[in-house]
Amino acid sequence: MKATLDILLAERAGYTLRNVRSTLSYMSESLRSRIQVFDPNEEYAVVARRLPHWSQAGTISFITWRTWDSIPKRVLEVWLAERDAWLKRHGIDPASVGCSLREQQSSRGARSLHWQKQLQALGPMLVEEFQLCVSDRWNDQLDECHGQCVLRRADLARVVADSLLHFDGDRYELTDFVVMPNHVHLLVAFPDEESMLRQCESWKHYTATKINRALHRQGRFWQQESFDHLVRSPDQYMYLRSYIAENPRRASLADGDFVHWSKPV
Repeated sequence: MKATLDILLAERAGYTLRNVRSTLSYMSESLRSRIQVFDPNEEYAVVARRLPHWSQAGTISFITWRTWDSIPKRVLEVWLAERDAWLKRHGIDPASVGCSLREQQSSRGARSLHWQKQLQALGPMLVEEFQLCVSDRWNDQLDECHGQCVLRRADLARVVADSLLHFDGDRYELTDFVVMPNHVHLLVAFPDEESMLRQCESWKHYTATKINRALHRQGRFWQQESFDHLVRSPDQYMYLRSYIAENPRRASLADGDFVHWSKPV
């Protein structure tokens, strides 16, 4: 996703974020009233898990989740090394598991903050750059189609697609998605900051149960963590729509090996 990173860096050089009604003027009025691009001047939430998750009411998010076997151990080790190198270049020790800010203050700085807390302290732009840098390599590997890739089966991919569409226009506003053999990309906006992680967990729990039942097996299906990125500009939004649409072609998939859906806007 180098192009996405280029857009982000261009924004850092001076791109002006505007109100949803001007930036997304090409959308229908009813949809435009419910979704927007990221506005750093409005309230947003950051939840730190293995990765920081950013959310803002009504803002379009680019979200990726993957099957548990989609990244082999050797590939994961390389990715972690590249992640750690980025952190070190920005003065963060990736081995820091640290302590809370309150504990740090009470101990007079005897221990450092967790690396995720240090990352957040770099500010929104560098956090977004970090997420895009690490997701760039991640998505390249996903397109190699490692693992069993059971979502090549049309009936199993349809379970995921139907789940995504079920509450569209009610709990969230979905504009695009693609179900690939071992991962899913989507563009979606939620009505409040708390909804994103809750809805992602709901999608994954429901679809994992249905797919495991169809495969006559139990246990893990999806990886716990997802990548998510708040869309920062109309250009980035249109790029990501194209990225989703072109993902099957880039992965050399045949018709029937994926499900792509896009809402006219």
